[in-house]
Amino acid sequence: MTPEPESARTNKSAEQLRSEVRRCLGRAKGLPLLWRLRALALFGLAYLKLGPPGRRKPPKSLLAGVLLVTAALAVSPAVWNRLRFDRCLIEQPSMARQLFRPAEDCSVCEGVRRIEKLSSVDPWLFEERYAYSGRPVVVSDATANWTAAGAFSFDFLRELYRGGRAAECQFFPYRTGFRSLEDFFNMSASRALLRTGSEPWYVGWSNCDEAIGDVLRRHYDRPYFLPATAETEKTDWIFMGSPGYGAPMHVDDVEYPSWQAQIRGRKKWILEPPRECHYSCDRLEVVVEPGEIIVLDTNKWYHQTLIVSEDVSITIGAEYD
Repeated sequence: MTPEPESARTNKSAEQLRSEVRRCLGRAKGLPLLWRLRALALFGLAYLKLGPPGRRKPPKSLLAGVLLVTAALAVSPAVWNRLRFDRCLIEQPSMARQLFRPAEDCSVCEGVRRIEKLSSVDPWLFEERYAYSGRPVVVSDATANWTAAGAFSFDFLRELYRGGRAAECQFFPYRTGFRSLEDFFNMSASRALLRTGSEPWYVGWSNCDEAIGDVLRRHYDRPYFLPATAETEKTDWIFMGSPGYGAPMHVDDVEYPSWQAQIRGRKKWILEPPRECHYSCDRLEVVVEPGEIIVLDTNKWYHQTLIVSEDVSITIGAEYD
């Protein structure tokens, strides 16, 4: 069989990228102006790289200024930090994060064959081995004195967010079809109660309401194993879902490592190393039980979750520096 010419493979690759850019631009229609600017920024990068179909690439001298602005808009976290009022309001485009993410040092995953489960962890030991090394760990006795397990439920959280109080917070609908947190809490009773035949669901959101944060923190404490010098971010992250559902494989774009406490249900975590470490690091799995906390640098590890209990899963967590 005659191998395909290199030029043909290049043309195919170029056309696939152009097709993807067109699709993204099409999906950007009707979105707020800032999101359309982001899509156009990514289109600009592809245009400079490939040129329009059937034409020569544009001269660099003509578009040098466009390249600088486009690159800054597409990939610079500093630009986005200045454009947003609160870090939970605007997220950098996923395509830009994936394409321009800097290479990771594979020392974060080399030699890690399993995710350890520990108890009675000394904060000094935690800081030395896990806090900033990128090595994932589960602490099994981390929520022993919390009241969250008895308080947190779908009804409790729905009442807490009544009246659309989370309108300015970041919401992750995943594959559920919900348009907002308010939409999620307005789902039918049969679906919320996981009755037979109802659709599964899994969502996540950040809490940007200080008063709600005060209520949530009445039921959980700062994890005892965190180093004394570590500050826990004020933004709570909450994830809820029904059995058999979860988040697809992805990597985050947040500032710090994070901890996530399993309040109810059981959740399997599947971790994959950074792409550049694929051949030197292992894929890891662990089931986090109720009352356990997983500590993970989600900026470095690709991660996927799956609820493996018969009960609703509720997780709360935060970043720490």
